[in-house]
Amino acid sequence: MALKILYFAGLREAIGQSSEYLARPDGVGNVGELHAHLAARGGAWQALATTKNLRMAVNQEMATLQTRLEDGDEIAFFPPVTGG
Repeated sequence: MALKILYFAGLREAIGQSSEYLARPDGVGNVGELHAHLAARGGAWQALATTKNLRMAVNQEMATLQTRLEDGDEIAFFPPVTGG
């Protein structure tokens, strides 16, 4: 089963897509490992590594880099949002 990965705001624009499905790579057991795996793709994916104060959610609940992943999870990456 695959992970569903969502990209929001500036990340979506930098990467050029709003979502993707990815078979969980070997050795990826938490959000931090997934983040590193995606950023290691290079090119536009470097936006994941350079975004300050990156926020993450797993199954629509705020997550940390240590949050464990299970097959079928939905992981969202998004920069902090301001507004008024």
